Amino acid sequence: MHDKLIVYIEQYSTLQLTNEEKALIVATFQPKKLRKKQYFLQEGDVCKYAGFIVKGAMRQYSVDEKGIEHIVQLLIENYWANDRESSTMLTASKYNIEACEDTELLILTRAEMLDLIEKIPAMAKMVFLMDERNSIANQRRLNSTISNTAEKRYEEFASNHPQFIQRFPQHTIASFLGITKETLSRIRKQATK
Repeated sequence: MHDKLIVYIEQYSTLQLTNEEKALIVATFQPKKLRKKQYFLQEGDVCKYAGFIVKGAMRQYSVDEKGIEHIVQLLIENYWANDRESSTMLTASKYNIEACEDTELLILTRAEMLDLIEKIPAMAKMVFLMDERNSIANQRRLNSTISNTAEKRYEEFASNHPQFIQRFPQHTIASFLGITKETLSRIRKQATK
């Protein structure tokens, strides 16, 4: 199970881990299994762990005062599940993170992650690059949401994340894109013509 994480760290950082560093990673990251519909994090709780997804799929979402879900992240293998604001600020989370499939993760606390970043150069580089890419992705998503039509947003999503189309139900993808499932259904029908 840890082999996938070690490969991920080396590929992402482009640095090779020593045997000692690998042993420290294995000793620090703990396996966790979630059944479909089981929560990794619930709104109101402080996010105590970050989880590297080895197998499965998850969604991170909030629920507004009308009871409508707003999906902020879709997560599959080689993605990280976490509410950074809650974890960093030690505040109650605004989000739920729920398994959409039976999911296997490797988890660690924020303190453990900071310790690994300090001790392992590949971890530090990986986190730095992940932060940069996440910031770019969030900026692109925000720009797409405020300036593109629903059709263009779906087209970009399908092009950039084709694996998500097969893994998540249509209503989940619609929520992620900020459109109704009826609109998504119409867009997909038009695309097949």
